[in-house]
Amino acid sequence: MLGKKFTFKGGVHPPHFKRYTEQVAIARAKDPEIVKIPLQQHIGAPCEPIVKIGDKVKVGQKIGEAKAFVSAPIHSSVSGTVKKIAQFDSSTGSKALSIVIESDGLNEVHEDVKSKGSLDSLSKEEIINIIKESGITGMGGAGFPTHVKLSPPPEKKIDTVILNGAECEPFLTADHRLMLEKPEKIVDGLKAIMKAVDVNKGYIGIEENKPDAIKVMKEIVSKESNIEVIAVVTKYPQGDEKRLINAITGREVPSGGLPMDVGVVVNNVGTAAAIADAIKTGMPLIERIVTITGEAISEPKNLIVKVGTSFKEVIEQCGGYKEKVGKLISGGPMMGIAQFTDDVPVIKGTSGILALNKKQAKIAEPSPCIRCGKCVDICPIKLQPLFISQLSLKRMYDEAEEYSPLDCIECGSCSFICPSKRPLLQSIRVAKREIISKRKKS
Repeated sequence: MLGKKFTFKGGVHPPHFKRYTEQVAIARAKDPEIVKIPLQQHIGAPCEPIVKIGDKVKVGQKIGEAKAFVSAPIHSSVSGTVKKIAQFDSSTGSKALSIVIESDGLNEVHEDVKSKGSLDSLSKEEIINIIKESGITGMGGAGFPTHVKLSPPPEKKIDTVILNGAECEPFLTADHRLMLEKPEKIVDGLKAIMKAVDVNKGYIGIEENKPDAIKVMKEIVSKESNIEVIAVVTKYPQGDEKRLINAITGREVPSGGLPMDVGVVVNNVGTAAAIADAIKTGMPLIERIVTITGEAISEPKNLIVKVGTSFKEVIEQCGGYKEKVGKLISGGPMMGIAQFTDDVPVIKGTSGILALNKKQAKIAEPSPCIRCGKCVDICPIKLQPLFISQLSLKRMYDEAEEYSPLDCIECGSCSFICPSKRPLLQSIRVAKREIISKRKKS
């Protein structure tokens, strides 16, 4: 009898390009002399600065206050002096009000950073508050405030928690290395999440192309009767939370819906590890593992980098560029954001810094659509990308809205598979932006 294949309908199989860093152990980056910390590193409302120029700050000190529910506070990653508070370029693709801090090199930790006690001693309300005050957001790239995910309305009964260890994006290996090197921390974080939402069943989904991580995580949870490691089929975008829910539970999140609508909460393995740290040490989210990779990088690495460190400085610690850069991307090649400069800071959602050479970055000239239907066949959301794109390129956004472009998860599978190299994803993003803008105005 054949075993169940944990996967979803649609998707593509881009080259993995994991070989650069999948065997490279996590190391700690050198401390930066200057950090530039944006006050918007998450989905939702930006923070308001609660320090001023000239103030002395310490590691883990709150410097940005979240005034809205869908937001997350910002903390200093170094000890030193606040030098500027101004608008600067961010790796999100826009400018953000940022706090510039000159490090004193002492790494003096703020007095508020202390252990929150054992998980057994904490109530679910206390766990959620710790997560909120620690500024923890989704670390797979989306940056959704984690405390919001763990606070569903009473009518949304959650019965399952899934940790996302798929890491389906090409080139990236930060989560892979975390699962190999810090599996206990991931499981501790998962237990905290399960307690926070009062759930007794947890899964950890890992793509089959990471057999070593699957083995390690299975060993760690072998004595946990309510936690199961699931090997999911290697296919992009397997790491999208709705695809992962469908693959593991068989449930399908409705159009316009959220995971909580089918009783599930999904978090990244990196997020779980950050939660474990916040409870055990009291340290808020001030650093993360970043994969620095690509043909243009001299020594690809997985580094623990402090939030606010410039891409340029991180790349220099990887031997710098070994050849002309064709494209610099924050994140991976499928869903990452191309950068026009390396003078942008690492933020909470920076899973990777990808430097492609001229050959890797070369984009073929688009030709007319041949109506092959491949983009429709592989779309994991079952959309019709060719029609949304055509209408968007003609600026017919009202007509495009009829094809549900807001359901698009921007995975880029359609652009990847298109034989005519049409700008499908780019034009769909434009349509989404215009439709959302119109709704806000009305």
